[in-house]
Amino acid sequence: MDLRTTYLGLELANPIVPSASPLSRNLDSAQRLEEAGAAALVMYSLFEEDLDHEQALGEGIPFHGHAEAQHFLPEFQQPTSAGLERYLEQLRTLKERLSIPVIASLNGIHLSTWVDHGKELEQAGADALELNIYYIATDLNQTAADVEQRYIEILKELKAHVNLPITMKLSPQFSSLGHFIKRLDEAGASGVSLFNRFYQPDIDIDSLQIGPHLQLSSSADALLAMRWIAILYGRVDLDLAATGGAHTAEDAIKLLLAGADVVHLCSALLKRGPGYIAT
Repeated sequence: MDLRTTYLGLELANPIVPSASPLSRNLDSAQRLEEAGAAALVMYSLFEEDLDHEQALGEGIPFHGHAEAQHFLPEFQQPTSAGLERYLEQLRTLKERLSIPVIASLNGIHLSTWVDHGKELEQAGADALELNIYYIATDLNQTAADVEQRYIEILKELKAHVNLPITMKLSPQFSSLGHFIKRLDEAGASGVSLFNRFYQPDIDIDSLQIGPHLQLSSSADALLAMRWIAILYGRVDLDLAATGGAHTAEDAIKLLLAGADVVHLCSALLKRGPGYIAT
């Protein structure tokens, strides 16, 4: 069976692409993903807030940021830009040791950071760039149009400075998702990944502490992405990636039938291991 496809201008042997997860932090697990049949690999996200946290610890400054970023904060080791260097070095290692394309994943706060880090990821050899924009509009005076414009400006600025294909990883929390994705298409995006899943703050009623909470997906979660990919298919000039809820071959087939170019896997691999791709 010929399972070849294209995604972000990349020729892939099949449509199964592991999404951003801790599995890409380790060369051994990344190689196991490739051996099991992964056609490409999305690296774990580089969070600007991780780097800010690391720098703040080095300077003795209290840090408060988004729950998703804090969940991945490593034990502090050096008061330098070690987090960025570790990411770039891991990207270079994966590019050297893997034969499949490697897509870097970037999450930032400030416009200048998106551009600077985007350039560094390109120089380190990334084949494409996934923008994992984790933004919650807590300002009650900020409109939906303001939020969308923030994404558009980030995309345009990066496109002006980086020659990589860019895909936008989006949440479903937009009031007119189809129109917004059309705007991303017009602004130069090469693809969209549907959908991002947010870490939610949870309260431990015994300790009265707040902490991040994220449940792994189930097959039922794939239905939302399937619906929107079907709505978008043939109506935008973008590659469509389905993420969240693909746990079985049947799940993947449904998403592909709806129009997805690739199917991302994360929870299924965390539960069952990299070799599950072969199944």
